[in-house]
Amino acid sequence: MSFIDDLAKAILIILRYFAYFLAGVIIVAVPLYLITWIFEWLF
Repeated sequence: MSFIDDLAKAILIILRYFAYFLAGVIIVAVPLYLITWIFEWLF
C-alpha cells in the first residue's frame, strides 16, 4: 500500500512541476506572440 501512496505522491509532484512549467511557457509566449503580431501589423 505504501508503494501506491509513494507513486501517487510522485505523480502529483510531476503534475505540479508540469503545471508550473506550462504556466511559465504561457506567461512568456503570449506577450512575445502579441509583440510579434503587433510588429507584423505595423510594418
